[in-house]
Amino acid sequence: MYEKERNELVDLLKKKGIKDEKVLTAINNIERHLFIPDAIGYHAYKDTALPIGYGQTISQPYTVALMTEYLKLSPNDKVLEIGTGSGYQAAILNFMGIKVYSIERNFDIYSRTQKLFDKMGIRAVLRCGDGTLGWSEFAPYNGIIVTAGSPDIPKNLKNQLVANGRLVIPVGDKRTQTLKVLTKIDEENFNIESIPSFAFVPLIGKQGWKEGQL
Repeated sequence: MYEKERNELVDLLKKKGIKDEKVLTAINNIERHLFIPDAIGYHAYKDTALPIGYGQTISQPYTVALMTEYLKLSPNDKVLEIGTGSGYQAAILNFMGIKVYSIERNFDIYSRTQKLFDKMGIRAVLRCGDGTLGWSEFAPYNGIIVTAGSPDIPKNLKNQLVANGRLVIPVGDKRTQTLKVLTKIDEENFNIESIPSFAFVPLIGKQGWKEGQL
């Protein structure tokens, strides 16, 4: 189902500059329409963000592909995802052979996605909680991906990376963010790349936006 549309989406992502064949293969194989409400399933393979309820969205496929590409992960690497949401990003990483640990703050979304993963046989470790604090139990991680916009970079997440690990996070105000790609040199030093002009839902938590700031 939707095989032609997935092929066309992959072709579009290539034209937009996505080069990692492992990422493109994952996007061609993961059925995005299963991660969104049935009523908008026909929009699944458009390169656009879509609503999933509770004021949340499933990210634009280009954004998913770009962030995944910047992580530069290998099979059996460990990644922490902040903001499970629909589960689509975690499913892409899981397909690539990555060990996925993912945190979602909304219990209803967490519960729904856990059931979907069980049904689809997707192996990822999910938790409901404050993602800005990370998940120290399974740290350190080869990569950390944050799928919501933060006012700054949570210290806990930087601390939970391995040396040479990468943290990909949108940072900015509540309207627009710059995608920051941090590569850890040591506990105090990071190389930072910046890619402008993204728009994510806000990252809420102790080291993100506070409820009263929204």
